Amino acid sequence: MIKISKIIHKSQERIKVDFPYNQFIANQIKKINDARWSQTHRAWHIPYTKEAYNSLKSLFPNLSFQKKGREKVISKKEIKIDEDNKVSFAKKNNILSSKKGAKEILKTPIIPFYKKGEIYVEVIGRNIIVRLPKDKTDITFLKNIRYSRWINHQFFWQIPNYGTNLEIIKNYFGDRIYELTIHKQIEINDKKAHIKKIESNQVLVIKTPANRLKIIFAYINELSSFLKKYPFHNWSKQNKYWTIPYSEQILEEIKEKIKDLNLEFLYEEENKKEGARKITPYDTNNYKKCPKEYVDKLNELRYAQNTLKTYTSLFEEFINFHNKKDVKTLGQAEAIEFIRYLVSERKVSISYQNQAINAIKFYYERVLGGKRMTIYLDRPQKELTLPTVLSKEEIQLIISKIINLKHKTMIMLTYSAGLRVSEVINLKIQDIDSQRKQIRVEQSKGKKDRYTLLSDKILILLRKYYIEYKPTQWLFEGQPNNGKVTQYSVRSLQMILKRAVSKTNITKKVTMHTLRHSFATHLLENGTDLRYIQVLLGHQSSKTTEIYTHVTTKGFDKIKNPLDDLDI
Repeated sequence: MIKISKIIHKSQERIKVDFPYNQFIANQIKKINDARWSQTHRAWHIPYTKEAYNSLKSLFPNLSFQKKGREKVISKKEIKIDEDNKVSFAKKNNILSSKKGAKEILKTPIIPFYKKGEIYVEVIGRNIIVRLPKDKTDITFLKNIRYSRWINHQFFWQIPNYGTNLEIIKNYFGDRIYELTIHKQIEINDKKAHIKKIESNQVLVIKTPANRLKIIFAYINELSSFLKKYPFHNWSKQNKYWTIPYSEQILEEIKEKIKDLNLEFLYEEENKKEGARKITPYDTNNYKKCPKEYVDKLNELRYAQNTLKTYTSLFEEFINFHNKKDVKTLGQAEAIEFIRYLVSERKVSISYQNQAINAIKFYYERVLGGKRMTIYLDRPQKELTLPTVLSKEEIQLIISKIINLKHKTMIMLTYSAGLRVSEVINLKIQDIDSQRKQIRVEQSKGKKDRYTLLSDKILILLRKYYIEYKPTQWLFEGQPNNGKVTQYSVRSLQMILKRAVSKTNITKKVTMHTLRHSFATHLLENGTDLRYIQVLLGHQSSKTTEIYTHVTTKGFDKIKNPLDDLDI
């Protein structure tokens, strides 16, 4: 819903335009003369004139400024429906026909008992839930809404909450809507969320920028069952926590439940990125996919899968930023406008900005062959950032916290050979040359082969690992899928390191790539020539390797600080 109000901005009367984030609406408002974004009000505003008001009305004919009917914004409310109603509803809709079936329906999420003709509509974040009695005409209407789907185990329709979908639903059902509930959202603080170590009697609830709640706790069956009643609940096997949609009502209900179970409630909010979020299919009704000829050209030139994924995603964002224009009509001006949007509104990094420029230039200069035009885009000055490096003592401490043989072997091999995470999981058994004490890395970044070091200690560990796990294809294999051998996942390897670091008192931000940086820095401190380090790491340019000369602290202890010479 779009709301307007009068404000005083920089001593001028303006019309403030409020709406949930939607890039399509923002682009439409930009068409109004002298439309501006206010960082103070966190909203768009237009001149307080009849012409500006009429322009807004012409862009949004169905603009509504007042709440109608039974619509309400709730902050705290509990809906209690007894078990008899649940069973009655199930019988009425032929969901069950026996006592056994009745027992099963009591275990399902709460379902309101509908009277004839009554419709329940609930808005939770980016989703609209519609609960209604069975009616062929109504179901056909809902099916025709793009991306709508029936959630069978919870007996409701799910529709994306974007564009005018809510207004379309309200206009269609009209007075038949018995209750329309819009869960009120709250602002996110700048406090950065982090997963803490919690006691068995504590429950940590974290609100994410995506308007979901993470609920982290030790195994408590009653609390798990309680969370399952909410629509769109999800259990993350990887991270071992529940997530559900956020609303004030849901948060209060969880808080009360935790207190009823005599548990301690802990609450945090994750830091929200300053910039606007990326354009998605939910933000526009005519979302465009990356052109087939673009993908075909990337494959023809044998670009790596990661590059293909990055380029197609960025080019999709570009063409959907100008979604009212045909892709073949886009040119220099549109490209510059998009890059400026990335910098000023999305607030992307310099690296992301450069990748976007590459993706756009690839279309005009490679896909179109440069016949129509060549795009000239200025590139930002690359920022110099120094990598995080661990000391040898910190590396030893992290490794000591890993008990599992396979996990320890993977982490030690990564550090001892200076490998990228993708190179570790792509290693094959034949890549280990125990005679020459070398590891062959095939077709890594830049489609280059190279050799790197094989430590004596890691060779002993690899032999123990091989005897116990007996890999057949890749050196490190994941769980079999339908009897087929699979590679170990990048995410699982990252989590191994993350868990090991959490057991130490190390406060640095440690990633798998930190092990590679540490390998190079420690070689340099041991007196290894920079040229050899470049070869071992597979760097194309020596300038990339030279960064480690700025990181090493070797020799600092021999430098006398001038302050120490002062008689103070």
